[in-house]
Amino acid sequence: MIDFGWPWLLWLLALVPALVAGYLWLLRRRRRHALRFASLALVRQAIGAGPSWRRHVPPALLLLAVTLLIVSVARPSSVLQLPSLNRTIILAMDVSGSMRAKDVAPTRGTAAQDAARAFLAGLPETTRVGIVTFAATAQVVQPPTREHADVLAAIDRFQLQRGTAIGSGILVSLQSIFPDVEFDLRSTNPRRPPRESARGGGGERKGAELKGGDAKGADAKGGDGKGGAAKTVAPGSYTSAAIVLLTDGQSNTGPDALEAARMAAERGVRVYTVGIGTPAGEVLSGEGWSMRVKLDEDTLKSIASITRSGYWRAGDAEQLKAIYESLNSRLVFERRETEITAVFAAVAAAIALIAVGLSVAWYGRTA
Repeated sequence: MIDFGWPWLLWLLALVPALVAGYLWLLRRRRRHALRFASLALVRQAIGAGPSWRRHVPPALLLLAVTLLIVSVARPSSVLQLPSLNRTIILAMDVSGSMRAKDVAPTRGTAAQDAARAFLAGLPETTRVGIVTFAATAQVVQPPTREHADVLAAIDRFQLQRGTAIGSGILVSLQSIFPDVEFDLRSTNPRRPPRESARGGGGERKGAELKGGDAKGADAKGGDGKGGAAKTVAPGSYTSAAIVLLTDGQSNTGPDALEAARMAAERGVRVYTVGIGTPAGEVLSGEGWSMRVKLDEDTLKSIASITRSGYWRAGDAEQLKAIYESLNSRLVFERRETEITAVFAAVAAAIALIAVGLSVAWYGRTA
């Protein structure tokens, strides 16, 4: 679908039929003039050598170029898939002990790290990426940055811990996107962090942490940074940032994951969920204990549905990398209306040059 900024200039297209009529008139006039020659050889020289259809090709191309130039002056625009220049992506990564499971070779944790590195390699340099890890607590291990080497270093530093607090991972990720709002699980509304909070004087929260056991639920209200409730927006409408949540198990501590997802939805942030593991899971054992680690796909699907995003399950490392490739195309590109005047003008210029080149090659002249 093409729209025009100056549609009234399209009336100039009426000149195209006039140009066609003028060309046909010149051809008829040329034939009458050729009949005056006494020699047939002179007639052939006047008409030109080669197949008769070839002499119409350069004029037809020039006519097409003129048409495109007329369209270009009307300032055409269209909705295109273009790379986002200011997108922020938060990778919320599960670092609970269950990531030691080997049902995704070599382990779930290693496969997740490898896929995250591949995902990062496919992002444009303008994309800001942050890393949040969560187990029983969640913390920002790398604030959003365009220095992707720092993000890779943060991925290499993952250390497995006990517990799985998916809700904490979502809320700390939200706070990375909206640093002026503190999502306090012990109150009904987020509030502006105090001066002595973990943000510090430098403004970046390298040590931001959300304890998993402080509360079982959180109010789905946003904050305006002044202690009041923020205006809610349509789920999925915030296009400047997104969260990619990767986890392999059930949330067993911290705030309710679905309430955290609703808080993200009310701010328009999409939370894409990726479940890593096999349906049967695996039995892990330690010092006198054993447990089977399985996916809670229902929760992850609900998070994706609430935030208007998507859910994927990775049963092996190759599937996980394919999922990240799909997310790359979804998150890096955005649909926006863009003026394409330059495209029409460039195509018109190229066609005009082709017309001139053919005329010179076939007839040794440009007219």
